[in-house]
Amino acid sequence: MTGTKIASPVGEAGPRPVFGARFVTAVSFGSVLNPVNSSIIAVALVAIGQAFGAGADRTTWLVSALYLATAVGQPTMGRLADRLGPRRVYLAGTALVGAGGLVGCLGWSLPALVAARVVIGLGTSAAYPAAMAMVRRRARRLHGGTPDGVLSALAIAGQVTMAVGPPLGGLLIAAGGWRMTFLINIPLAAAGMAAALVWLPKDDPRAPGASLWRALDPAGVLLFTGALTALLVFLMDLADPRWWLLCASLALLAALTAWELRAEAPFIDLRMLAHNRALTTTYLRYGATMLVTYCFVYGWTLWLEQATGRSASAAGLLMLPSFIVATAVSAFAARRRVWPSLVAGAAALALGCGGLLLLGRHTPLWALLLVSVTFGVQNGLNIVTNQAAMYAQAPAEQTGAAAGLLRTFMYLGAIASASMIGLAYGPRATDAGLHRLAAVLTVVALTLLAVTAIDRTLAKTSE
Repeated sequence: MTGTKIASPVGEAGPRPVFGARFVTAVSFGSVLNPVNSSIIAVALVAIGQAFGAGADRTTWLVSALYLATAVGQPTMGRLADRLGPRRVYLAGTALVGAGGLVGCLGWSLPALVAARVVIGLGTSAAYPAAMAMVRRRARRLHGGTPDGVLSALAIAGQVTMAVGPPLGGLLIAAGGWRMTFLINIPLAAAGMAAALVWLPKDDPRAPGASLWRALDPAGVLLFTGALTALLVFLMDLADPRWWLLCASLALLAALTAWELRAEAPFIDLRMLAHNRALTTTYLRYGATMLVTYCFVYGWTLWLEQATGRSASAAGLLMLPSFIVATAVSAFAARRRVWPSLVAGAAALALGCGGLLLLGRHTPLWALLLVSVTFGVQNGLNIVTNQAAMYAQAPAEQTGAAAGLLRTFMYLGAIASASMIGLAYGPRATDAGLHRLAAVLTVVALTLLAVTAIDRTLAKTSE
């Protein structure tokens, strides 16, 4: 069995597990829906662009739309999981994933596909914060310790899915075209719902008066959505910036801050974040890390297809070593101290970005594989240890919301990555565009390394 064990009552044989294999499998399975949709689309962008006559600067909306929906959806679903029950939210979100997959498979235009990605993003937002809330509740109910094994399983499930996504996408495109990358969500969602219904514990009865409206802060959600949407649209065209959108985003963020500081049950607990500097730093560090990571995942894949002339399946296979290594490193890092692992992860990130500066369309295969492996090392170190830091630093009663907000910062980094790729590449990926992108990423990674190395709060978390 996986997870912490506790003593059995007198007369029973041996300790019984706090987290059984079925529980871990069910929560981990739901958590793969977001990574698979994040990674599988990477190798489908070129085919979709060709189908609708769109360049990289337009197809990246398929990336950004999911991340915008997820950035808003993760803390929203986390709040609902904390208040209405994590299993209920888990099941509802998984059903949305299947619906989004169907809409995408039938997609008749690029805007229709963007809408499908929004639905998928909202649906996949439920699994991770709901899973973290269920883990925390089960650990407290059964008096288990820190669930390192379960946290590791969640991270590894995501890594495995990220590993499978690009080659699976290439195979699906080869077998039935890009529509298959949407259709795959239907059987995945069905399997996830079945596992949840059979293996996850039922929620406690809802308290009298508990409702969707009371569980949320609707004004806060709307202000946050408006601010992120304006920022996203501004970032999507940095070559010809519309500054009024940036001003609108800042104004909405100011209004959000004023509202949340007065709200009785705020959508984002700014007071808690102001007092919990360690958690806030973890969010910012994770966002910066994922900005660089997603620039690699999408930017490198586009470059492999458009600059070196490789097929979608070949590009996906070159991504495979990165995710395989990340999976192995995640398992290793899960039981290691947080601060040394994050310093090593930031160093590997900087090394990988430097490697991108040396690539060209005639770079030998071994060098491409080396870069892929280097990014896998940093991914494995950074994801599981940032997750562990968040779990240790977040208030227990707000675990779902805190986990959702961690993913929000992850996808803010992803949104920014799509904008950076569009600005660096323009309509087509080239060697020069890759080098422009890599130069910026190297500066970000070196800054992250320096800041992480001097962060004393991480050293305390590791004790």
